[in-house]
Amino acid sequence: MKIHEYQAKELLRRHHVPVPRGQMAETAEQALEAAEGLGYPCAVKAQVHAGGRGQAGGIKLARSRDEARSHVAAILGMNLVSRQTGPEGRRVRKLLIEEALDIARELYLAILVDREMEIPVIIASAQGGMEIEAVARDHPQAIFRMHVHPALGLFPAHARALSFKLGLNQAQRRNFSRLLTGLYELFLQNDASLVEINPLVVTAADELLALDAKINIDDNALFRQPVIAAWRDVQEEEPLEVEASQYDLNYIRLDGSIGCMVNGAGLAMATMDIIKFYGGAPANFLDVGGGTSAEKVREAFKILLADRKVRAVFVNIFGGIVRTDLVASGIVEAVRGLELRLPVVIRLVGTNEEEGLRVLRASGLDFVIENGLAEAVRRVVELAGGD
Repeated sequence: MKIHEYQAKELLRRHHVPVPRGQMAETAEQALEAAEGLGYPCAVKAQVHAGGRGQAGGIKLARSRDEARSHVAAILGMNLVSRQTGPEGRRVRKLLIEEALDIARELYLAILVDREMEIPVIIASAQGGMEIEAVARDHPQAIFRMHVHPALGLFPAHARALSFKLGLNQAQRRNFSRLLTGLYELFLQNDASLVEINPLVVTAADELLALDAKINIDDNALFRQPVIAAWRDVQEEEPLEVEASQYDLNYIRLDGSIGCMVNGAGLAMATMDIIKFYGGAPANFLDVGGGTSAEKVREAFKILLADRKVRAVFVNIFGGIVRTDLVASGIVEAVRGLELRLPVVIRLVGTNEEEGLRVLRASGLDFVIENGLAEAVRRVVELAGGD
């Protein structure tokens, strides 16, 4: 789960990671009041779940009340379009008004899970304020990685080694050690999958503060984090993904034209790959789960058809735990309640396969039924008109 910058900074404060003074505002009046309280200059920052806000005009420096009023009017309510939002953009409903800092240097610092080694890894760079992907591509020697074994924890040696690599002086190294300790505690105690500070600024007074912050929380651990779970902003999420989450469906909307319904994340990924191989483009990732029901399949089908970009639907079910006849019943029930004008290609293999196919054929609905995966994918790509 993603959270806003102002929420991320609240978590940072709780773990004694220094951040600039700031206040969230949902109205122009609240924003101007916050600016007056903080003093000028101050930053007016759009709060959306996407990066690239500065380049998109979502972050402005106000040096006076008149500038603050102008920036607030321009940013609050704007449709912010950046590389991460896509062309549709995101509407700005909240602002963070924050004090300006006397910045001497900008660094990068993050903690995430190394999926190959299955332990946390700290990533740092002296080139902060830039897209870390571009730094890693163009200047890989500027990226420093340090793994932390969760059974042993973070040692002072970790902080010392990184601080030397970042070129910090003695006073800055002490501040960096305290900051990194708090950041690692935050990562563990809040079940984060990513904690990123970009930039981590060094001031003229040798202080280190998180000027910007991005924190993602592991969805599977939200039951342990009720306070953070209550911070979820569904207005920042794709509406179909929000609807899918209500039925415990793993759904991610993509840009293609072939709606996919699959059981099992591995099979879903393989299905998307083979669709691309045969010249199509998946419109989504949708895993209905290993122990699905007719109701979940029905709701999943409705979500697929609600995407206007979908020109054909591909159902690829391997019945291990799940019974294919229940899947078939859910599809039939869903389609009968809708005015279906899209081609639907179905492949059912596994538990109760014969009964599932009988249910589909007996429905009288115009399904395309294929046994082989390659044949099914070729057909759905053809019916969708290619990519």
